[in-house]
Parts: sequence; structure tokens; C-alpha cells
Amino acid sequence: MITIGNIYLITKDFEAAMNFYRKLFERDVVRQNKSRYAVFQIDGLGLAIMNGKYDELHPGEVTKQEKYCSLYDDMGRIIDNENCGKTVINICTDDLKKEYERIRLLGLGSDLTEIRYINAGTPYWYFLLKDIDGNTIEITGDYDESGDM
Repeated sequence: MITIGNIYLITKDFEAAMNFYRKLFERDVVRQNKSRYAVFQIDGLGLAIMNGKYDELHPGEVTKQEKYCSLYDDMGRIIDNENCGKTVINICTDDLKKEYERIRLLGLGSDLTEIRYINAGTPYWYFLLKDIDGNTIEITGDYDESGDM
């Protein structure tokens, strides 16, 4: 049987990514291995932050036995690849307006949208922003249509 372990985000700036996700999730990591990787646990799903520069900067601390495969092992190339936005991290909240205002006031991320609406059979309210590595984050949740934003 297969289960989900962690979803890894490979970052250029480990400390900045950790700071971003601590503020976004309003919690600290549950596991961390030096500044190589750390895991946030949210409702049973692990979101791991992987320092794409760690192995190169600390070669004496990393032992590998497998044959090198540049597609997966060349972290320098991986962290420099353009993020095309094909992956979206979806986060839910019980008060979309409140969460939007919290993130806006923190100045968290970049390219923050207004709260958006789509109905493709079911009403859906959400907003989007980018993390420090250009990953798209979508936040959705309960939304009270009454009143102004």
C-alpha cells in the first residue's frame, strides 16, 4: 500500500523559505535536519522544505551510494529552473476574509490576488500568492459574501 510521506519544495534560500512557511502556517516544523530540510505537518500531510544548496556546501556531511543522475541530483540546476506554476499548494481556512487580511498585512509572499470567485458547478472562493521560490499557493475556505472586503 502506498501512503503520502512528504511533499518537498526545493528552495534556494532555506531560512527565507522557513520564515515564509512559519508565518503562513502559524506553526513551527515538526522535524528538521540541520539546515538541509525541515517538515511542517498539517492535518497529516507533510510539507518539507529542502535546501537545494546544502549538499554542495556541506559535502562531508552527505554520503550517497547511488549513481549520480543529473535530472534528480543536480540541485544547482533544479533551484535555478524557472518555476512554471504547474504545481499549486492548496490551503484551506475557516474564514477566507480573515486569512486574506492576515496575509496582506504580513506582506507575505508576492503577487497576492484579491479574493476571487469561480463557479463550475460549485461556488468556490479563493485567493492566490507566490512563495519566495515562485510556487503558487491557493487559499480557499468559508466566505461570507455580505459586507465589503
